[in-house]
Amino acid sequence: MSRLSRIVFDIETAGRDFDSLEPPVQEYLLRWANTDEERQEVRESLSFYPLTGEVIAIGMYNPDSCKGAVFFQNNSDPLLPFEEEGITYETGTEAEIIRRFWDTIRQYDQFVTFNGRGFDCPFLMIRSAVHRIRPLRDLMPNRYGDQHIDLFDQLTFYGASRRKFSLDMWCRTFGIRSPKEGGITGCDVKHLYASGKYSEIARYCAGDLKGTAELFAVWEKHIKVSGHR
Repeated sequence: MSRLSRIVFDIETAGRDFDSLEPPVQEYLLRWANTDEERQEVRESLSFYPLTGEVIAIGMYNPDSCKGAVFFQNNSDPLLPFEEEGITYETGTEAEIIRRFWDTIRQYDQFVTFNGRGFDCPFLMIRSAVHRIRPLRDLMPNRYGDQHIDLFDQLTFYGASRRKFSLDMWCRTFGIRSPKEGGITGCDVKHLYASGKYSEIARYCAGDLKGTAELFAVWEKHIKVSGHR
């Protein structure tokens, strides 16, 4: 049997400026925030939701060819496409990078994520709809099938393990270079975006891709059992 063609993907998001939101939206978001700390927490969490945030980078990586691409927003002077360590970097608007994502993923039999079901896939589906872009692939197929391997699911045995760990923790456990070792975490993305450091976000996304691909190799070789889906 021939091997399935597979692709790892990951997204980075940034929330809108809270003060730019319409007053009814601000009021709705702050409805249950009673203290200054809670109100600040609401402001800092806008990147988690597709209604108040947007996709600023989408990374895709083929674990078999060790080649990939990161499509990212760049709101300053346009950057020409460039390549580093097997990753091609290209820029565009949110709508343009989402279209590139759909055009690419439709070519693969299987896709791999870390918490894609809980975050990346729903976020992409909603942001695609915002731009009236029709999906070219079902990102939420049968949870127990082999089209979408969500390592967050697999490494917790579909929730049987009570404690949920981050990609960083899993990478460190298995001796994989963590994408967080470069000094950037997901919490920094919003501020990097606001500061115009778009290429730093794109490189951070590439680190997540490679970390996820290596973690996938560990799962496939040492945890997955015959017939396990």
